[in-house]
Amino acid sequence: MFAVIPAALRLLISTLLWIDSPPIESPLPELQFRLRHLHGVSNNSRTIFVDLPQSYSDFAENYTVRTHNIRSYRPPSFSAFSDARRMSRIYGQSTLLAWDGIETRAPNSTHRNTLLTLAKMTSNAYYEPVDKEWYDIGTDWNSTFSYGWEPDSDGFRGHVFVSTDKSTVVVSIKGTSVPILGGGPTMKKDKLNDNLLFSCCCARVGPTWSTVCGCYQGGNKCNLPCVEKALIEDSLFYSVGINLYNNITYMYPDADIWVIGHSLGGSLASLVGVTFGAPVVAFEAPAEMMAAQRLHLPSPPSTHHITHVFNNADPIPMGVCNGVISTCANAGFAMESRCHLGKIMRYDAVGKLGWRVGVQNHPISTVIENLLSEDWEKAGEKIGALGRETPELVEEDSDCPASAPF
Repeated sequence: MFAVIPAALRLLISTLLWIDSPPIESPLPELQFRLRHLHGVSNNSRTIFVDLPQSYSDFAENYTVRTHNIRSYRPPSFSAFSDARRMSRIYGQSTLLAWDGIETRAPNSTHRNTLLTLAKMTSNAYYEPVDKEWYDIGTDWNSTFSYGWEPDSDGFRGHVFVSTDKSTVVVSIKGTSVPILGGGPTMKKDKLNDNLLFSCCCARVGPTWSTVCGCYQGGNKCNLPCVEKALIEDSLFYSVGINLYNNITYMYPDADIWVIGHSLGGSLASLVGVTFGAPVVAFEAPAEMMAAQRLHLPSPPSTHHITHVFNNADPIPMGVCNGVISTCANAGFAMESRCHLGKIMRYDAVGKLGWRVGVQNHPISTVIENLLSEDWEKAGEKIGALGRETPELVEEDSDCPASAPF
């Protein structure tokens, strides 16, 4: 019956439901997952799925995740979402989408072991199951397939995990590969996407930089429509992620789909999640709100289904790894965005743990080994406190320049 209500009234009802209704906290059983597939993109932009080879089956570990129910918002259809993007980009017109408010199962990110499992899944997106860096996570999830690991693949890659009852699929997206950590064939496209998505103007940090698009106009001026066109035409990874998600919904039409990732992979996971209303957990991800605006992604009534987990000693998600003398700039990256979508779980590694700010705190292994290895606050650590497994989930800072609804 809800479907026959006019679109404007449906949007109003969905928005009021979100404001008046707290997240649904129905107790749910833990899910068990195993790697099943590999996925990726070849150098001719084909999206490729590969079932986990039989020779890897001995290395396919299981993953256990605690869940809860949340409310999320999906567009009425992908074509309606795409039409709204086009109307915004070409004509500057906002389209009132009739978002569907749904109850969906999501990972309980306040549970430390759940975050630890998802972080290990995310780390594994950088490796194959036979690599020594692959995390052993138990025997609960099915490692179904991977993507982007073919010999000619040089872009978007990762793994897909499926729960043993096939009710839930987790897509893990690899972040940026850099030479100091071994590099790899995806480095060039990773860097292009970083500089398109997270720079203010085509990665024009200084006069000696070669920009990734021709939109800088001199005199500290940038042609914004030019930048938006470059993102849509050249930023391959967002469109690849959309195609991947659609392929997985075809393969698992009745499953809940979660998207996770680290660094660039986390930001891409968020952009895919806001497109489809899929639950997201992103680790140490650069702020993606500016990219969502420039991609003209319609804004749902809420983005609370997206969770960003990072530490304040990592300058990349904090939005401070910029300027001509920064470590990021010295490596050729213009990381100039600072506002995130969704909720934020910020570990105070500087104040509580005494870490020095630096990119050495960015790798996912740092999160796994040094932040998620034990509860954040033990019982009695603060007077009268019962302890916390993880830091509190909070909203993006109200003074964030791009914190208005995108």
